[in-house]
Amino acid sequence: MLCQNESYRLHRKQVKTWLYSQTFHAPALAVQVPVTVPELALGDAEMDEVPSFLDSIFWMAAPKKRRTIEVNRCRRRNPKKLIKVKTNIDMCPSCGHLKQKHVLCGFCYEKVHRETAMIRGQIKAEEGGPFRAATVETLILYEGEKPSAEDQGKRIIERPRKRPSWFTLY
Repeated sequence: MLCQNESYRLHRKQVKTWLYSQTFHAPALAVQVPVTVPELALGDAEMDEVPSFLDSIFWMAAPKKRRTIEVNRCRRRNPKKLIKVKTNIDMCPSCGHLKQKHVLCGFCYEKVHRETAMIRGQIKAEEGGPFRAATVETLILYEGEKPSAEDQGKRIIERPRKRPSWFTLY
């Protein structure tokens, strides 16, 4: 008679040879749908029972033990997950707001964005449509500014206000 270890080894060897003899195809998508004909799904033995909706549910594994609060806190407060302290904070030289070094100040950017949006709106109103854009360079002149001799032949947009200090000419 074979001992338990030997019978286990023999069984494993048989399973391995069976696996190697099988031909496997490429992975395929398997979708579980409810059966429309109960006789085909249950067979002859259980013909009188109606399949329940629980038969078509894919059951997931559930944890065997509860995680302790220490384990949860160690996982949540892992140094890799924490936000790094920024040491590259500087004051913007033009407005004084805090910003990151080597990054454009958000407050200053918003001011420039608003001003350029108004200029774009004025250009759009003058052109009258997207397909009537001028092919020459555009010059923005604020109140009290006059075009120079080199600005001849350029499209001139006049703004009815003083030029902001941060909106430089060149």
